[in-house]
Amino acid sequence: MSAEPPTLSPGQLVRARAAAHALRQAPHWSGQLPVLLLNRCWLRLTVVAVERLALELPPDLSRDAPELEHWRALVEAGHGPWQAQQLCWLEFGAEACQRALRRYWNAQESPTHGWTLERYLDLVATYRQSFASGSPRLLPLIVLARPAGEGADPAAGEDHGLFWLRPDLTIVERAMRHTCA
Repeated sequence: MSAEPPTLSPGQLVRARAAAHALRQAPHWSGQLPVLLLNRCWLRLTVVAVERLALELPPDLSRDAPELEHWRALVEAGHGPWQAQQLCWLEFGAEACQRALRRYWNAQESPTHGWTLERYLDLVATYRQSFASGSPRLLPLIVLARPAGEGADPAAGEDHGLFWLRPDLTIVERAMRHTCA
């Protein structure tokens, strides 16, 4: 379930306009470009540089561990799951493989709100693309998911919402996708 498009308060609009102005004034793509983070529970809009986004909102990397990627590739190449596991143990060591699997399962039990490495990289690629395309630059707004209630299944909660704002701070209706030619 995704977050609904937000309505910003007057104070939040001031910060968002300042970020949009900084984006318009930027001479070229850089890690200093702004990303808006909206925490609806605390009614707080934070502006972070794109280079600090992974520190402020760490993506779930557990699925992308090299040990698990290698295991998946071996299974896809026709190896049975057990044989693939043994080959991974030879390649990375049993302890490293078990640690990667444990991190993966722990991440499944704690809420990441759908904020994965893939979504993070897609945001950066789309941001760069909108910056380089010559059309009006778009400003990313991430609406943080509300935490699930006590005792609720973390997987049943909402995902962080990602919205792209035009220079006038209206939301782009269609999701943008990064495409490689």
